[in-house]
Amino acid sequence: MSEASSSRNLGRSILALVAGILAGIALTLGTDTVLHKVGFYPPLGEWTPSGPLAVATAYRIVYGIVGSYIVARLAPNRPMMLALISGGLGVVAAVIGAAVTWNKNLGPHWYSLALVFTALPCAWIGAKIRLSQLTASESAPSAEKQA
Repeated sequence: MSEASSSRNLGRSILALVAGILAGIALTLGTDTVLHKVGFYPPLGEWTPSGPLAVATAYRIVYGIVGSYIVARLAPNRPMMLALISGGLGVVAAVIGAAVTWNKNLGPHWYSLALVFTALPCAWIGAKIRLSQLTASESAPSAEKQA
């Protein structure tokens, strides 16, 4: 592989990571904003009970999978590795979030821990979905073979 090609792949890999991560963040913040506006969540800075946090955990899992799928879909190569890198960054962000909010009495601690422990499995699932699509398209008969 030439140096230019390697550099281009690195740039595309970084863009894939950024796109997938930003998609997950945008979906999460958008949903959070709507749920705050309709009163499903209490005002920012107040205690949030387990029920709404269970809902937040569910959609964060879905959005984590979607974001990781986007990373894997846009990856120039090694989609699983790039998706797992995004999941690793998610773990780091969740650990920092848990550390910053742990003693602020904003909600039960299980929620912070759930975000830490679901980041990597979501990344794996998102990449696995993409890899399954690639495998299916490689094994599907082409139009030329059917004619």
